[in-house]
Amino acid sequence: MHFLDQAKIFIRSGAGGAGAVAFRREKYVEYGGPDGGNGGKGGDIVFEAVPGLNTLIDFRYTQHFKAQRGGGGSGANRFGAGGDDLVIKVPVGTQVLDDDRETVLLDLTEPGVRVTLLRGGDGGRGNASFKSSTNRAPRQSGPGWPSEELWVWLRLKLLADAGLVGLPNAGKSTFINQISNAKAKVGAYAFTTTRPQLGVVRHRNREFVLADIPGLIAGAADGAGIGDRFLGHIERCRVLIHLVDIHGTDPAEAMHVVAEELANYGAGLDEKPRLIALNKIDLVDGELVRAFAEELIAAGADRVFPISGATGKGMDALLDAVLEHLPASTATERPAGEIEDESTREPWSPY
Repeated sequence: MHFLDQAKIFIRSGAGGAGAVAFRREKYVEYGGPDGGNGGKGGDIVFEAVPGLNTLIDFRYTQHFKAQRGGGGSGANRFGAGGDDLVIKVPVGTQVLDDDRETVLLDLTEPGVRVTLLRGGDGGRGNASFKSSTNRAPRQSGPGWPSEELWVWLRLKLLADAGLVGLPNAGKSTFINQISNAKAKVGAYAFTTTRPQLGVVRHRNREFVLADIPGLIAGAADGAGIGDRFLGHIERCRVLIHLVDIHGTDPAEAMHVVAEELANYGAGLDEKPRLIALNKIDLVDGELVRAFAEELIAAGADRVFPISGATGKGMDALLDAVLEHLPASTATERPAGEIEDESTREPWSPY
């Protein structure tokens, strides 16, 4: 399945139906009077967050969405039929932005949530509603309220509990394949990962979602490499796992490059808890691992977790640290519709 995280679409609600001008004319009814009914209301444009979707690819082929207009009124005080609402189903985590791509109109972060963005026009009044003591035979009616229309951008930000960052070839794909159900592509070349990957991690009877994004390089904020466009997918993460390749030319510099790109991107990424994992320790001896770990701590890391994405060595300590930053129950652990209450959250303990 192709991955698409941005799309531009046109939406229009339904216009209201026109009111009718009609008079009751029946045999033996001397004074029939006006009986034109009101027009029907136009359909609304509704966005619904649907679990199970993780791409906006459907909006590449369908870009215009128009709700049904209301039906016109008729005689015998018959009202026009209301137009059907148009429900646009999007993945959970989708933002709806104005055409300027900055103003957020909707942020759909909970499964099953429905929000009306454009309201359909009300139906016009029939001539029966204009009748008064001084206007016994009105011949005017309302045309119905017009529809609303808008060009909007859809931007998907995947919902994950933890995010995986690092330079290209830091071993992120091997890492996520080792600890989750993901099947990410692995290759001995830069930018093997070209789109975000999601995996469900199970550890100590807990479960959480881990997101892997393409590697960052110096200047990513200015468009170098794949750029920083995929960083939006880790904005909602509670903790970041930063993989540093022990085989790199300078692990400390690699750590600083990624930290600087996170700060340049903004959105609070540089303020999130970041766990430094020194990867590929299975390829070197223990003395070198200790030396590089001390170098990373001297360069600003609070704690370093030596691991091997290929063999799984050191993963338990790292995943224990991840759990410390997660809520009492993650989205995959909660029944549908249950909301996490932060006020009742207790610190996680492995004991």
